Formats: sequence, C-alpha cells, structure tokens
Amino acid sequence: MIESAAERKEQLEFNKLQKRLRRNVGKAIEDYRMIEDGDKVMVCLSGGKDSYTMLDILLSLQKSAPIHFDIIAVNMDQKQPGFPEHILPQYLTELGVDFHIVEKDTYSVVKDIIPEGKTTCGLCSRLRRGTLYGFAESIGANKIALGHHRDDIIETLFLNMFYGGKLKAMPPKLLSDDQKHVLIRPLAYCKEKDIEKFAEARGFPIIPCNLCGSQENLQRQNIKMMLEQWDREQPGRSENIFAAICNVAPSQLGDTQLFDFVTLQDKQDKGHLFTRLDVVQID
Repeated sequence: MIESAAERKEQLEFNKLQKRLRRNVGKAIEDYRMIEDGDKVMVCLSGGKDSYTMLDILLSLQKSAPIHFDIIAVNMDQKQPGFPEHILPQYLTELGVDFHIVEKDTYSVVKDIIPEGKTTCGLCSRLRRGTLYGFAESIGANKIALGHHRDDIIETLFLNMFYGGKLKAMPPKLLSDDQKHVLIRPLAYCKEKDIEKFAEARGFPIIPCNLCGSQENLQRQNIKMMLEQWDREQPGRSENIFAAICNVAPSQLGDTQLFDFVTLQDKQDKGHLFTRLDVVQID
C-alpha cells in the first residue's frame, strides 16, 4: 500500500509532536531531578488524556534512559456510577506494563458530605490522594507521578492569587507534608494543546472525568478562558507567565518569610553618608 502525501505529512507532524513532548518531559526530569537510578515510580492513571500521555512518554524514555527505574501504573476505581472498569486493565495488559487497580468507594463519601450541585473535585482529590499515598507505601514506590501539565500550573497560580490571596502554583516536584512521599509532575513543561493532539493521534481509550456528575470548577473555567483570550491577543503570554513562575525574585515581592526586609538596614553601607559631592553646572 502506497502512503499518500497527506499521510506522510500527518506522520511527520506526529513525530515532531512526540519529540517535543519527549524533550519537554526529559528536560523537566533533568531540571528537577525527578527520577533517579533505582527509583520505583508509581504513575497515577485516571483514564484522561494527561495521564495516558504521561505514561506513554515515560515508558518511551525508560527504554532509552541511561539509568534504570521501574514504572508501576496505578488507577483508583472510586466506584463512580457508570465507570467502565474494563478499559484500563485491558489497555494496560495489552501494553504489557505492571499495574494495579485500587478500589475505594470515595464517591459515596463525597456525595454524603458535599451538597447537591456543589463542586466535589476538591474533597474527591484529597480522598484520592490519601489513598494513593498509602498504596504507594505498600508497593514500595518512592516517587508518585501526577499528570498535571504547564497549563494546570499556570491556572493554579491565578486561582490562588484571585481567590486565595496567595502567590503559589503547583511545583514540578513536591515533598508531602509528612515527608514520606515525593510527588513529581513530568508534564510540567508540556502544553495542554500538545497533549490533546498526542492523545488523539495515539487513540487512547479516554474515560470521561465527569462520571460523578460534578461540573468542572467554575473558577478554573474562568481562569482558563482568561488565559486563552490573553494568548489570542498576545501570543506567547502563557510562556512568559510560566517562565516567571520559574524565575522568582523574593526581594522584589513582599513576603517577610521569604526575604528579610525587617533587618535590611543592618546591611546598609553608610560610609558614603555626610560626604560632600562636587556639583558640576552644565550650561
């Protein structure tokens, strides 16, 4: 069968996309020392485009990496109505990757606590995180990989600024509060649009994220629309915002916990005070 020019072009574009994602993931791993020799990485797989892409790229990098690390794919079945339990086990079995399905009915817990019509994502996420932390311990995984990408990080920055009064986002690498778990976000340098294109081209069996009936956080939707509008009006703005997240100058902000403003004058050089400067008049 002869390949058409359109098919060759499509394959070329896919190859460029895949290389870009591999390069971005590899750079994030290197910049933040996310994965080291001997690591056992628990890749959290939700069935969405982001986590599928993360697993795909990590498996690809694993084959060519100069170090050895293990990958264990883990999905949490939260007993949402209509959740297609067969999709992920079938996909992961065909892929030939080690995996576990953790069953925990957090859906019922969330529904009992959160009033009807309110967003359940926050509580659901906390319950899921606690369960996954515990499971990581049980399988000896010293790294937990999450599928948040560059756009998630930027959106979180503005969510915290506008609604929380804090200047913080999602770090590419994080030590849990109890210091037992290291979370990594290998997609931190990857654009959501690239991930969407890659997931579509690879034909991942996507599982809808709204099976629980909860709508995406309205505040996050508004932030996403704001950023999209900014990028239309001034392309490259998101890149600059993310660059700023990675290039912080504490002395130019106002947090007294990050920079010692209180005793700043103690470091002042006062030797020049009361010295006379010659005044030169310029006609």
